[in-house]
Amino acid sequence: MWYMILGVVIAYLLGSISFAVWIGRIFYKVDVREHGSGNAGTTNTIRVLGWMPGLFVLLLDAFKGWLAIHIGDGLMPDCYAGWQEYYDVLLAVSVLLGHIFPLFTGFKGGKGVATMVGIVIALYPEAFLGAFAVFMLVFLLTHYVSLASILASIVFPVLDIFVFHQEHVVLMVFAILVPLLIILTHRKNIGRLLRGEESKMYIWKKS
Repeated sequence: MWYMILGVVIAYLLGSISFAVWIGRIFYKVDVREHGSGNAGTTNTIRVLGWMPGLFVLLLDAFKGWLAIHIGDGLMPDCYAGWQEYYDVLLAVSVLLGHIFPLFTGFKGGKGVATMVGIVIALYPEAFLGAFAVFMLVFLLTHYVSLASILASIVFPVLDIFVFHQEHVVLMVFAILVPLLIILTHRKNIGRLLRGEESKMYIWKKS
């Protein structure tokens, strides 16, 4: 059982690596949490530092979500294979908690969207592609990252359960919880969307 505990601890510590904070501090001498929305995530990094560092944050935050699942699975003996889905969900929750409440940067992290992307790629690769297509469509039409994230997260469990016929109950439950987490961490964004105050983001400059 110690290896499972070790996997959970590693997942939390991986999640606690706040790439938005460290990239901003090391390369730009800026703490992104003190600017823009105050969030240590991809979107605020793009607003404060630009597209290039923002994309690095996106990729690294997603990678740590994916890596946490695979490191944990690698520690799990074959004799416990029947519990893998439960363990995977535990690893996913641990890395998300690390990202949202990072140990290394004062427990003030991001909203977990990019890290969730890495988890979904690891556990639900087919459903991820469909949800990502929804995200890109909504973002390109509206230029709201928050709205695109919320709608993609809502579509995700529908695809996983009804299109790709998820067989594992615990993975099904986690898929349903994904949009609840995204909505919970985007409460302020939802308020700004309803008031018409949410900031838009453009891949290219408006002409």
